[in-house]
Amino acid sequence: MPVRVFIVDDHPVVVAGLQSLLGQLPDIEVAGAVSSAFDAIPFLQANEVDVILLDINLPDISGIELCKRIHKEFPSLKILGISTFSERSYISRMIENGASGYLIKSASAQEIAEAINTVLKGKMYVSVSMEHALRPLSSKPLDSLPPLTKREKEILHHIAEGLTNNQIAEKLFISPLTVDSHRKNLLTKLNVNNTASLVRFAVEHGLI
Repeated sequence: MPVRVFIVDDHPVVVAGLQSLLGQLPDIEVAGAVSSAFDAIPFLQANEVDVILLDINLPDISGIELCKRIHKEFPSLKILGISTFSERSYISRMIENGASGYLIKSASAQEIAEAINTVLKGKMYVSVSMEHALRPLSSKPLDSLPPLTKREKEILHHIAEGLTNNQIAEKLFISPLTVDSHRKNLLTKLNVNNTASLVRFAVEHGLI
């Protein structure tokens, strides 16, 4: 029986690319693909799947949260997180929520095959391209960093999960404008220019 792989990603180009790569691999078939968490659970309830390639950034809820739900409802299903990011926080959160590994979207067909075979054997897959993200954190003392408020720390964690201002606002019962204000304050406090740099700085200095 071929290994049935299910793709959850909201970028059509990425899905098409993954389907093309998987089509090159023997004994693997694409069971299906959906673009949202809302559609993922019903598909899994109605179809036999062995491995899921799960994007961490989805339009409705974070793939990190969806990973936790899938692992709880379908414990035998192997989950491989996929993303353009290779930050420690994304990898560790996916694994904590039940993922068996993590792939960068630029992975080759051979790497995808290796990852699938590894997780099906019950082992954890770690891509060579992500080793830098798993190195020890910076030893720079935390007391040399500007202090963050409890709310700023909460928002920083949600930003690292890939949530939008609106999604964070809904979780914390505050307005999107308030979230945006906190986000800008974090950029200023930590002296970074954009969200990607903010997350990278927070990971390197053990803030998340």
